[in-house]
Amino acid sequence: MRTLKLKSEYITLGQLLKAMDFAQDGVDAKYRIRNGEASVNGEVETRRGRKLYDGDIVAIDGQSVRVKQ
Repeated sequence: MRTLKLKSEYITLGQLLKAMDFAQDGVDAKYRIRNGEASVNGEVETRRGRKLYDGDIVAIDGQSVRVKQ
């Protein structure tokens, strides 16, 4: 499992996908999320602006990322 350290209180799902290289840009992130390719804490998430906080786990492409404060 990979880890993303927060620089502020939260990060959005779209920003996380770009930061962790699961999406090339915001448009790519938007379509991947809208198509139901990402899940947050085990549930499919279709909102690009979903706020992720310490302890949240995002899964995409068979990989997981834990958000850490």
